[in-house]
Formats: sequence, structure tokens, C-alpha cells
Amino acid sequence: MTEKETLSYLREVFEYHFENTPYWKRMRNKVNLDEIFEGKLEDVFENIFNSNLAVSEDYLRNNWLDFLPENYEGRIRFYQSSGTTRERSILHWDYEYMKLLVKYLKVTLDEIYKLNKIYKENKMRALSGGPYGWYQEEISELVWSYGGILYFIGLETDGVKRELEEKGVGYILKMRYSPFLKYTKRVLEKDHINFIRTIPHFLDLYLIRKEEILTIIFSGVGLNMDAIELARKKFPNSVVIPFYGYYGFGDNVGIVKNNDLMYFPNYPFTIVFPLKVTRNGYTIANRGESGKMGLIIARPELLVVKLEDDYITRAAPEKPFKWDGFANPKRRC
Repeated sequence: MTEKETLSYLREVFEYHFENTPYWKRMRNKVNLDEIFEGKLEDVFENIFNSNLAVSEDYLRNNWLDFLPENYEGRIRFYQSSGTTRERSILHWDYEYMKLLVKYLKVTLDEIYKLNKIYKENKMRALSGGPYGWYQEEISELVWSYGGILYFIGLETDGVKRELEEKGVGYILKMRYSPFLKYTKRVLEKDHINFIRTIPHFLDLYLIRKEEILTIIFSGVGLNMDAIELARKKFPNSVVIPFYGYYGFGDNVGIVKNNDLMYFPNYPFTIVFPLKVTRNGYTIANRGESGKMGLIIARPELLVVKLEDDYITRAAPEKPFKWDGFANPKRRC
């Protein structure tokens, strides 16, 4: 999608929500969309944030229904955030977006990591543990798109990041996730798993199949270059793929380059730039510079503008992407 097409799509989504969605209807007399949508995509992005359209996390957490368009017709499901770092929030998806998300994931994974070739010769037998909701549905649809089969073992993830930092993975597995540990071991003993999705802390659970595992998708807490390199060393036959997940838009596919973890959003539904505070308000950082994550989720069923707690570095496009990404997200909160 060209920049002109992205801007046209974004303008259309804003106009729809300003007419139909409770939160945005209250905003339509406070801003002028003609003024906001002047210039290039970067200009428009800055204009949106400098027009005080960003929604606070607390407001969104307590007023999620304000963001559902009135009389919207579609297959809507409400999903929760994982709660690993803060209290859970809720947002909704139309199932059509899930289809588009999985298409983006599969096309990207095939182009960059050649998963279509890997699993043409090997039946995908996947194992994933994580929170229920969008995470479970996305990984299910992705595995099925390859004609694979999936074991999904659900986890309660509230506050897990803090517990991992304070008490360590051994405590977590023994005291909190003993059922997860039990059933993961059972599956690995019985079936020839060749695709896993996990977090770095749980990697050693899968060593029983280290020669057979062909793909490791990493996301969540503790993901950095050290974790990527360790996984490559322990699982020599595996392609190691970083994902950046968010409950409002699902996963972004990552690329490892020059010791950077770079992620590329699912345009035009998700647009991300790092923002710096200047005398003139928010300004998009130059490539290679860092700032606070500015995020726009723009879909027919959902429009959210947010400043996240993550600090990110702006990354130049990498094939097959034709738009900028973001690198090395770190949360400061």
C-alpha cells in the first residue's frame, strides 16, 4: 500500500468513527480533520498526536465500550490484554481483521523465513502456551493456514513479569504453572513437535525435541538479542522468529539485523512511530533515533490513538516491507 493509499484509508476510518463511535463523536467538534490530514503521513501522524487525540490507558481500561461504533454489524469479540505488566485492558476485534492479520503473518513468514517451504516437506505439529483470547485464536489460525495441528496450553499471565523478575522461572513453573509444565512435558514425550511459540524463560522445556523443532516464535517478556542467540545455539535446526504482540492489533513480525530486533506493523491497520517532545509538541524521531511509542490502531470496528510506555527506535524499511518499522522496544514504567 502506497503512502497516498494509507492516508486515504486513515482519513476514511477517522471520518467513520467521528460519526459513529461515542468517544470520537465527542471529539469531532474539537478538531478539524481537514487540518489534521494535511501533508505526508508523518505530518498527519504528528498532527493527530498534537491535537490531543491520544487516549489514556486508564480511560481505555475503564471505558472500552466508548470505542465500539454504534449499530456496528460484524462478528465482534472482546479481548483482554495479557496483564503481564499492568492491569488488564479490553478491546474488540471484528473477525475479518483476524483473517487479515493471519494473512499478513503468513505472507511475511513465508517471504522472510520460508516457513511455507519448511512445512511443505514436514507436517506442522505445533505447541504453544500462553493467554487465552486473541493470542490463542491468532496462533490457531496461523497453524491451520499451514495445514498444521496445534496443542494450546492456556496460561494465566496476570503479573507474571514481576514474578519472573523477583522470584525466577523455577518458582513460577513450580508454584504457578505446574499444570502447564505437566501437560507440556506430556505432549513433548508423545508427539513429534516441530513448531513452538513460547517466551525465552520457558525455552529449556522443549529441549527434549531440540533436533526436531524447526521453528521457534518468541514473544513476551524477556525477549532480546541474548535470548535469540541462546535459542539459536540450543536449537541448531530451528528458525528463531521474534514477534511483538499487543492486545489491540495482535502480532507484528520481527527481523533480526545488526543486533537489532526490528518489527514492522500490519499497515494500514496499525501505524507506529517513535515520538519526541519538542517545543512544537510531538515530533516523529528520525531513523535511528528513539522516542516514546506513538500508536494508531485504525480499523472499521476500532480507532485508538495511544502513547505507549515502550520506548522504540525508528527503523528503515526492510524487505518485504515498504514502510518504516520500530526496533528494540523497552518499557520504562
